[in-house]
Amino acid sequence: MTTVNEQHSQISEMVLNAHNAQQLFETFSQDKVDSIVCAIGKYVYDHAELLGQMCIDETGIGNLPDKTQKSRSKSTTIWANLKDKKSRGIIGEDVEKGLIFVAKPIGVVAAITPITNPVVTPMCNTMFALKCGNAIIIAPHPKAQQVATYLCDAFMNIVREHNGPENLIQVVKNGSVEMSQELMRTADVIIATGGKAMVEAAYSSGKPAFGVGPGNVPVIVDRQVNLEEAAAKILLSAAFDNSLICSHEQCVLVPEESYEAMVAAFINTGKVWYSADEDSIDAFRKLLFHDGKLNPKMVGLSAWQVAESAGISIPETTRLILLKAKGAGVADILCKEKLCPVICILPYGSFEQALDMAQANLEVEGKGHSAAIHSDNEDHIRAAGVRLSVSRLVVNQPSATSAGGSFSNSFSPTTTLGCGSWGNNSISENLNYTHLMNVSRIGKVIASKAPKSLDDIWN
Repeated sequence: MTTVNEQHSQISEMVLNAHNAQQLFETFSQDKVDSIVCAIGKYVYDHAELLGQMCIDETGIGNLPDKTQKSRSKSTTIWANLKDKKSRGIIGEDVEKGLIFVAKPIGVVAAITPITNPVVTPMCNTMFALKCGNAIIIAPHPKAQQVATYLCDAFMNIVREHNGPENLIQVVKNGSVEMSQELMRTADVIIATGGKAMVEAAYSSGKPAFGVGPGNVPVIVDRQVNLEEAAAKILLSAAFDNSLICSHEQCVLVPEESYEAMVAAFINTGKVWYSADEDSIDAFRKLLFHDGKLNPKMVGLSAWQVAESAGISIPETTRLILLKAKGAGVADILCKEKLCPVICILPYGSFEQALDMAQANLEVEGKGHSAAIHSDNEDHIRAAGVRLSVSRLVVNQPSATSAGGSFSNSFSPTTTLGCGSWGNNSISENLNYTHLMNVSRIGKVIASKAPKSLDDIWN
């Protein structure tokens, strides 16, 4: 076993090598940089099934079809967003304001990546970092070490094929909390995608950091919408990759007069198991939460495996478990985040009550992250956007596959969803490559800019 001093020495050497590599890499042209970034995304797209199987073999969570789809969709949408975007040298000019904008690297990016997304998160972080001329060091979750190492080796082979510098992309091996903390103290900027303690450590490291908060997405089903369409989208999202994505729907809020019809719409998909039996529901409560905290053993398991652990038999074809909750917020622990295929459902009266219930859930957990709504009422959609303490409101879309950006909306494609000050995060938007660059501004005299009198300014 290595000592703390040896661990610190290992990190120091990695950061030094990364700085040396970055200084060479920042001389690369936009075209050369983009060729490398594109090839990294294409590698994940081409090897999505292999990488998905490696994730399952090592972590034991999630499912292969969804992991494959996730890698293909994320690599495609992220590269489509990065393609043809200027990120090196002069990136823009505002002639009217006399400003010229020059992009410059931040340096070495430290990326703390989670067990829930051991392929797409390192891929996304790497594509963003390299797009801006940075080097990157990835510190993976210990239970996803093998796939992270394999992935980074593949990425470095791509760098070499494009005559890029050694050590531009590195991965921490046999990591520990202490090594991650040392990395965060010595890198130039941090992306922390993981648990609350790790994110807090990133923000207290003394370096610029981008972290995330927990998700707990309430979804409001408005009146006069197609319940079958809403149920299908919620099912697709909430069950995706065995519910590992933090932006998936957790609590369905439906008009009281449509409650039974909404439940029927879910059941009619043939993939949802529903219960209003209090004994059965309580069995899930006791299984999923221990002392108010999510049971980590249930994270990413299939629906039937979760049910079996609760002592309940359901069809193995079930993708999602739907339970009737007692009430919103603190009224029922099922209204907290559940990173497994179990969600709850509640009826509401007025639309204002639906907003109150959604906010109550967010106050318990997930404040600042995301909410969803299925509605054709523009006033209601805007009211939800104003009322709810979230950084993104997903409208008429599967939240898990849309909140992080997709071809169907204009959210920046990413794997890091900022939660603003509500979630103790530095950004209230999706992390993008622009967050990993410094921008110098050249300011010129504007001869035509007539000075205003004090009367014009103050009156």
